[in-house]
Amino acid sequence: MTSEKRHRIHPIKLKQAKRLRQPQTPAEEKLWQAIRNRNLGGFKFRRQHPIGRFIVDFYCAAAKLVIEIDGDIHAFQAEYDEIRTKWLEDQGYTIIRFENRDVFENLDCVAQALLEKCQGE
Repeated sequence: MTSEKRHRIHPIKLKQAKRLRQPQTPAEEKLWQAIRNRNLGGFKFRRQHPIGRFIVDFYCAAAKLVIEIDGDIHAFQAEYDEIRTKWLEDQGYTIIRFENRDVFENLDCVAQALLEKCQGE
């Protein structure tokens, strides 16, 4: 048995995360197709992954990387996003944010930026 600490995800938070996976936004769906099945440098990504009391859009455990795709709604919840980002960073996660437009217009650049973050560059 390993001494690695395992965190149990609260069942309600897990159910919320699963429910969020189905109505993905078009930008999330486009990015998911690019990074799923270890398509990006062999790194495994999860979508709508619970971390603490938050559910992040995408997560790469190997790099402790949180990826957020921000749509128009984020203009109205800047304070919430700031609190969330601060908490995640305090827990040792790296957060990278892209706007929907970035995913649609520059998917190759978004993928390259993610790969570099995952590789620690």
